[in-house]
Amino acid sequence: MSDSKLAGQFFDAAIGLLERVRDEESGAVAAAGAAIADTVAAGGRLFAFGAGHSSLAAQDVVYRAGGFALMNLLAVPGTVGVDVMPATLGSALERVDGLASAVLDSSPARSGDLLVIISLSGRNALPVEMAQNARALGLTVIGVTSVAYTTGTKSRHASGRFLRDHCDIVLDSKISIGDAELTAEGIEAPFAPASTVVTSALMQAMMATAAEELVARGIEPPLLRSGNVDGGHEWNGRVMREYGDRIFYRH
Repeated sequence: MSDSKLAGQFFDAAIGLLERVRDEESGAVAAAGAAIADTVAAGGRLFAFGAGHSSLAAQDVVYRAGGFALMNLLAVPGTVGVDVMPATLGSALERVDGLASAVLDSSPARSGDLLVIISLSGRNALPVEMAQNARALGLTVIGVTSVAYTTGTKSRHASGRFLRDHCDIVLDSKISIGDAELTAEGIEAPFAPASTVVTSALMQAMMATAAEELVARGIEPPLLRSGNVDGGHEWNGRVMREYGDRIFYRH
């Protein structure tokens, strides 16, 4: 079997995007990592939110080996994944005004905490309101989005503004409008989205920077180990006891 030409093209496209965000977003990644370290050092809590496929990158930094124990998923019921039936309901909920406010008001998030909001387009009501309301509550807000959408699409929020307009720090994933890297003869629609690869890489780079910042301040980063290595469960138990009042996925 010969190697797939299209597979190679996708890897090249993804690598090109990763190189771009590494080089062009280094300042924003550094600022985001420092903000997370500031929050951890000050006793604040960390939250990540994303709707639809953007939730994958949020989940990627919650309760995982090599991740911060006190990063919590801020979930909006019906928008976290394609398991909601029908799946189109999740997309519809992203456009509902007032939902973000209700979720924040019933969440443990409070002033002094930090929220990372992931939305590729940044144009729907849910992420825009989430950022707007979180900042009003006194949270630091980091947005991970594609800035290209702000010039090539219209906001669906009543204000006409995008996620990036309500963030303290913005990480631009550089993903082009439509989120599909490839086209090919005989295939009618563009395909092979790279937003999950790039956005997850930005998230992990940000968290690595936060760990680096904490160590520089003499603070041990609250990291989890794999439960599949010897001593992992014991390590994680200690970390979770130490930071139990800032972890919300256990109770």
